[in-house]
Amino acid sequence: MDMDSLLVEPGGLEQVEGVLQRFFDESKLRAARIGPGYLGLWETLEKCTAGGKRFRPRMVMSAYRMLGGNDDANAAVVGAAFELLHTALIVHDDVIDRDFVRRGIPNVSGRYRTIASAAGAPTATAEHIGFSAGVIAGDLALSNAYRLLDRVETDGTTRRRLNEILDEAVFASAAGEFLDIETALNPHMPPLEDIVRMARLKTSVYSFEGPLQAGAVLAGAGEDVIARLGDFGRDAGIAYQIADDLLGVFGNETRTGKTNWGDLREGKRTALLSFVAARPEWDSISSLVGSPHMSASDAEYVRRVLVDSGAKDYSAELAADYAMRARRHLETGGVPPALRAALEPVVTAVVDRVR
Repeated sequence: MDMDSLLVEPGGLEQVEGVLQRFFDESKLRAARIGPGYLGLWETLEKCTAGGKRFRPRMVMSAYRMLGGNDDANAAVVGAAFELLHTALIVHDDVIDRDFVRRGIPNVSGRYRTIASAAGAPTATAEHIGFSAGVIAGDLALSNAYRLLDRVETDGTTRRRLNEILDEAVFASAAGEFLDIETALNPHMPPLEDIVRMARLKTSVYSFEGPLQAGAVLAGAGEDVIARLGDFGRDAGIAYQIADDLLGVFGNETRTGKTNWGDLREGKRTALLSFVAARPEWDSISSLVGSPHMSASDAEYVRRVLVDSGAKDYSAELAADYAMRARRHLETGGVPPALRAALEPVVTAVVDRVR
């Protein structure tokens, strides 16, 4: 499920685009002085950042505007910083997952694998070059997210708070990715609480909690509001990840943009599989889940078992439960009605997609 489909319309996004455009223009000028190859890497990174609906900047701008902020140009810098962080994480995630394609087109690693192959490099060498370029590009996006945040015009206390929020987003995302790798070494499916924890670390903090709290801090909101937005973001992000994992197995491939059995072949640790792993039905599919040799017919059989065991319904209900928890956080802590009205459709869209 694409976060771009979760509608939030705060306005000010054209200023976010302006910040990103100026940033890439400046960076490409610097890169061109070093050489055409380095300029090409920056151009590739820019393409990875272009085209999205700017979900995280929308979160920043929604919180900022509806909590009394009136300097959209300044808030747009914060939104752009979170967008660069998002770019960094997806570029690195593709390296971790050994993917060369994103949304049907070559990603950074895919582009440089192609370049290396065209230059005559053996397959293994071309793949290594592709992944190396992905690591470098992701590092550039990550470090420059901090650089962009330093351009925000505000007092020292607020600047430190914004940096802490961004740093926590990076710290938590790295922890979530590492835990995901670590659990893959364990042949047993982790319990639900571990999967929920990973969802919060990998998704909630940098996509929901951090952007909302950053917008609120910049607007000068009270601590109660900032805390409630963090609570909302935590549970909304968990709901999103559970729903996304469900759609990764049962979603329409043309809408999700990926095969609906790749997660099964990978053996991705999800609430869906955690549920069935504790039931007798697991014995009939455990040898198939996580097998690199899984076929389309194998995947269809696993899906039938997930339906018959109740795992599919359980996951959908779990996503709905976390969405309800998220809504409840908006009812306390002084969150203004306008901001509640903007954020409630986010969790509604999550649940609607898996019904």
